[in-house]
Amino acid sequence: MRLLTAVLALLVITVTPAHAAPRIVGGEVVDDTGEAPWVVALTTSSGGQFCGGALLGPGQVVTAAHCVRGRAPGSITVVGGRLDLRTGDGSTSAVSSYEVAAGYSTPSRGKDIAVLTLAEPMPYRPLPVAAPTAYMGGSVGTVYGWGRQAEHDADKSPLLHKAYVPIVPDERCAAIHPRFDAEAMFCAGYPGGGIDSCVDDSGGPYVIDGRLAGIVSWGVGCARPDTPGVYTRVATYLS
Repeated sequence: MRLLTAVLALLVITVTPAHAAPRIVGGEVVDDTGEAPWVVALTTSSGGQFCGGALLGPGQVVTAAHCVRGRAPGSITVVGGRLDLRTGDGSTSAVSSYEVAAGYSTPSRGKDIAVLTLAEPMPYRPLPVAAPTAYMGGSVGTVYGWGRQAEHDADKSPLLHKAYVPIVPDERCAAIHPRFDAEAMFCAGYPGGGIDSCVDDSGGPYVIDGRLAGIVSWGVGCARPDTPGVYTRVATYLS
């Protein structure tokens, strides 16, 4: 999850995804259901959203490992085709099982990825995975989520948001985040901050040219200058 600095001091980076989960900071509302039919929300049995994800296929969802590890599969409900979580639009499915990447411990150590198997398939177009060559510094991707819209904002957005964020070169990210692992992660953000994923966006997709390149994983605060968010490098784990 995207952990905020204070949380990082108490827990091992978990994100409330990249922030383990903030709403998209500095983004805009997604108002066309056809734009991102593969985006899903992970909710509790009572309907509370806690992470995002993306459809890999009708019955499979990819998300951050920190979003689901320690949760019983049956306690997670996946919601698809619903831009506004206050409505009853779209489809829902319980999770029958999930698999976390082997060796995962905390987001800051990489391998922050999990694949969920749904009890009921969803009728939405899945998102193909990006090639390993997609992670060029300066390439701009789109991140999606229902998380917080500011670091100190206690409320999440019921509306799906998106933001356009450029990839930061690996060497620059390594200089900012000492635990950065270029095989497992990549960074995205602006030098001046202002646009970023945040708490509760964790597990949400980062998309380049219509393909899944990243998953919101962890970070320090939200949208701070010279502090890019860190994403799981999906092509390392999925083909």
